[in-house]
Amino acid sequence: MQLPLFQGVSTEKITALVEKLPFHFLKYRNCEQICAAGEACTHIKFIVSGKVRLEMPFPTLKVSISQTLSTPHVLAPEYLFGRHTVYPFTAVSDGPCGILQLRKSDYIQMVSMDKVFLFNILNYLSSGSQRCASITLGTKDGSVAERLSMLIESLVIHGATSVRLRFKQKDLCALLGTQRTTLIATLDRLAENGILTYDSNELSILDNQVLSDMDID
Repeated sequence: MQLPLFQGVSTEKITALVEKLPFHFLKYRNCEQICAAGEACTHIKFIVSGKVRLEMPFPTLKVSISQTLSTPHVLAPEYLFGRHTVYPFTAVSDGPCGILQLRKSDYIQMVSMDKVFLFNILNYLSSGSQRCASITLGTKDGSVAERLSMLIESLVIHGATSVRLRFKQKDLCALLGTQRTTLIATLDRLAENGILTYDSNELSILDNQVLSDMDID
């Protein structure tokens, strides 16, 4: 009942659904693949125990990002519908983990059975869309640190941890509209403030809560 798309539904309703619909509870050992980037998104998948590591490439931006999700996250429900219905990332178990899985057709049936399910998925998709729009509007101005913060926030799933951004310095400079010396100076100041660590090809966020404070001039 803590799963984001099940919140607000009664225990009796959930019990009836489990009895009626083919829910699948899958167990994964450490480093087992759950789904691959480009694979058709035919099921909705919830993390019900443990952690899942996501590896997501962004070819047009010439960067990639990895991040970790734990229960009660859902894996890419926005790709269950729409124009592109393939997973944007490869998901691998980070230690033993459990996944609750339901076919798309069965999930549609579930949503049609109770308006709470419908409102939950609509709110989830709308919140994600509005968040991306606000972040995109904020990337045009501000310091290099602020633009970097906006970039990372636009690529990271809300609630993710252990975020790592991989890049070539020339590509990241082009993406942020800055020179290499300015980028390095900014990264040095952010590292000194305990916000991230970095090397020539990767940066790691130490605390997601301070992403919005990456505004050092």
